[in-house]
Amino acid sequence: MNGFWSTALSVVLVAGLSAQVPTPAQPQTPSEQEKPTFKVQIDLITNDVVVRDDKGQFVPDLKQDEFEVYEDGVKQDVISMMVFTGGRITNLLTAPPPPPPEGIILPPARVVNDTSGRIFLFFVDDLHMQFQNTGRIRELFKKIGKDLLHDGDMFGIVSSGPSSIAIDMTYDRSRLDEAIKKIAGNELTPTDIIQGTSGAEGPSEVRYRAHVAFSTVADVLTELEKVHNRRKAVIYVSDGYDFTPFQDSRLGSSDPNSPFQQNNSANFMNQANASQQASNGTTTSAPGTDPTVTQQKQNEEFADADLARELGDLTRAANRANTTFYTIDPRGLIGGADIAENLDPVQWEDYLHKSIDSLRVLAEETGGIAVVNQNDFDKALKRIDGETSDYYVLGYYSKNTDPTRRRRQLDVRVTRKNLTVIARKEYVLKPPPSPKKSVPVPVKTKKSGSG
Repeated sequence: MNGFWSTALSVVLVAGLSAQVPTPAQPQTPSEQEKPTFKVQIDLITNDVVVRDDKGQFVPDLKQDEFEVYEDGVKQDVISMMVFTGGRITNLLTAPPPPPPEGIILPPARVVNDTSGRIFLFFVDDLHMQFQNTGRIRELFKKIGKDLLHDGDMFGIVSSGPSSIAIDMTYDRSRLDEAIKKIAGNELTPTDIIQGTSGAEGPSEVRYRAHVAFSTVADVLTELEKVHNRRKAVIYVSDGYDFTPFQDSRLGSSDPNSPFQQNNSANFMNQANASQQASNGTTTSAPGTDPTVTQQKQNEEFADADLARELGDLTRAANRANTTFYTIDPRGLIGGADIAENLDPVQWEDYLHKSIDSLRVLAEETGGIAVVNQNDFDKALKRIDGETSDYYVLGYYSKNTDPTRRRRQLDVRVTRKNLTVIARKEYVLKPPPSPKKSVPVPVKTKKSGSG
């Protein structure tokens, strides 16, 4: 590495090149004065890469020429590489100390190194956490403070719901203890969902809560995108998402003789048809034949695609910010539903699969891991600690100069055999800023009068 790369702050560079019209010797004609000024911006693309051997151990001795980075199938030229082990950079030279000053020599002040360490954002999705798991969730965050956070790590905490947690980035570990005391689950119960109001696309409250969670994380990612040369991770604690949970019970299309349907009298069919049947003297249609139910099922047909699209938007924002999601399901190893809910086991299993899969998508599409269906959080936190402490940062300038191709697919490989590479799979260019429109200023003219 030359002197230009002597500090970690020099990894992300922005080269602004502007072609300007030289000032002519003669006065400009109107057509010449209207010539636009073109500005080209070239950004260094960086990617955090974890490389492990067949035993799962980090491989710290790879050389720059052993990495291959492909963008949309085109091999790129890797121009920079940094190695971080234990959360600290190890392959850049440090600047020599300054010469001692003359006169009174004071003890040197402690240097605050903001380029080392990691950045964690802890997302407490209390809108999607069961209230009865509040104690378990608080214990999980105590383990996070003990096993994951180290000196030099910066962290922030934000919640999606009534826990009302919003702590800016800090090094103060006491702020985490302060936030833990506020955590309380506020998830809808299955009964709340089944007996709640349904809109044209399904349960209205379910979608609203998911949108609040996604927009909260998206706002944080916008800020994290401004931070460079730090390992950035979102510890995403949530029960996951499903836009159409317990559909048969909600719409009254389950077998009415089933013991799991007997307590669901306030279902969608009763809400939609009770008054009409009373006035017309009609009887309830057989399960699956009611036209109102059939229409509602058609309306909800694309709910899974809507959820996939919103999860995709969130993962693309994370990849653009070079931030990894590590999702944790605080329910741990999940058994059957609460006996008080009287749910059909098939519907419960379908709900679990969808909610867990949503957490897997968030993690896997950003190069992280999903901690789901397991009670051993200690082991999972150690793995997250390892992946966020030991990694490479590769940098290159994209050979694709087409600004209209905003989404770029990434593929990082190593030439050394029998190694596993973990890295983000894509990034998305920001849209160009919209040109500012000039607003004409009205000009007042003085009216001429007689006299």
